[in-house]
Amino acid sequence: MSLKSIVRELREMRDGIGSMSRRAADGRAGGGRGGSRHSWPGLWSEQQQPPPPQQQLQRQEHQQQQQGRWANLPPELLLDVIQRVEASEATWPARRQVVACAAVCRSWREVTKEVVKTLEECGRITFPISLKQPGPREHPVQCFVRRDRATSTYLLYLGLSPSLHGENDKLLFAARKIRRATRTSFVISLVSNDFSQSSSTYVGKLKPNFLGTKFTIFDSQPPCDAVVLPNNRPSKRHFKQVSPRLPLGNYNVATVSYELTVLRNRGPRRMQCTMHSIPALCIQEGGKAPTPTGIIHSLDEQVPALSTSKGKEPAIEFSSTSLSADLSGPVCTNEVPLVLKNKAPRWHEQLQCWCLNFRGRVTVASVKNFQLVASVDPSLGIPAAEQEKVILQFGKIGKDIFTMDYRYPLSAFHAFAICLTSFDTKPACE
Repeated sequence: MSLKSIVRELREMRDGIGSMSRRAADGRAGGGRGGSRHSWPGLWSEQQQPPPPQQQLQRQEHQQQQQGRWANLPPELLLDVIQRVEASEATWPARRQVVACAAVCRSWREVTKEVVKTLEECGRITFPISLKQPGPREHPVQCFVRRDRATSTYLLYLGLSPSLHGENDKLLFAARKIRRATRTSFVISLVSNDFSQSSSTYVGKLKPNFLGTKFTIFDSQPPCDAVVLPNNRPSKRHFKQVSPRLPLGNYNVATVSYELTVLRNRGPRRMQCTMHSIPALCIQEGGKAPTPTGIIHSLDEQVPALSTSKGKEPAIEFSSTSLSADLSGPVCTNEVPLVLKNKAPRWHEQLQCWCLNFRGRVTVASVKNFQLVASVDPSLGIPAAEQEKVILQFGKIGKDIFTMDYRYPLSAFHAFAICLTSFDTKPACE
């Protein structure tokens, strides 16, 4: 059987279990909200409360009837099939076929876990957990941000630049600026039509201070191998614990600070990012940044629901707990945290402006443009070459269109949250 025939059979089987998935989605509280055509419909199923034993048994029997012939494939043949699919479908939207392979049955999920490497190793975004994993070391992950001024929404897409019609653009994250009486905040979601912190698509948020000089990045999940410092401030809000496996709250994973400008001198912004969950030594050769793998392992526990509708591609659903409380204490590792600073631009006498080499990725001058490099203590012995590497760069290429390129040790979530700080008003910095 050819590879195309196998993929076609997978699609037919997926269409057959679509009605079951829709019925299951209708019965879940908080479910049923979708995203755009190529957006993540939910988060990691690892945090969902398990269904009753009787419902689990009925679901397993139904799945065995629908997927029995695929579960009995010889291991060598199954490994070869998934390796071929993973190698051939390297870009989105075609890469959704790899996610579909992981949703067939338990044996397919086990093999898919072995074949699909982390983002640092393979450089390909596959599952939603890839957005929380460090980027590759050799080359940056190239994305672009589209700003909607009318709705104060910011959409992060994977790719070099927007496509002509936008149909093939892969949505990674969406953020919305929430305006309040004294300050603003940004809520980050996996879809562009649901920014509720009680939603399964909620990922994190960004909170500035009153002057817009300091921003705190909160993650909905605790980072790997990290300790959350206790928050001594009393909270007036009370929340119900949704999942016993995960503490309730938002986790302070990074802080972005802008230098206060007293004399209002015109020039580029000066910023510094302290990554509480990333050790500084991870950027040296042989260093290792925390790499979550929860979504891949969570595929063992439950087959993701596949929902289909006429004219739209099937969507892989992952669920999440609702996290709303703030753990204001930063998440800390046992090592010195990584600190990033913006690369100092040079003054161009002929152009009479500040200049940075964005290697063709930025074409419009803007105060929002920046490049971040590591700022480490000399006692750590980090080579100078590693400190000169641009870890994150962000810049404007058109009206409401910006490019964002990030690499190891930052994840897409870290990079997007840092870039969102450029869109907030900073009366004390300009």
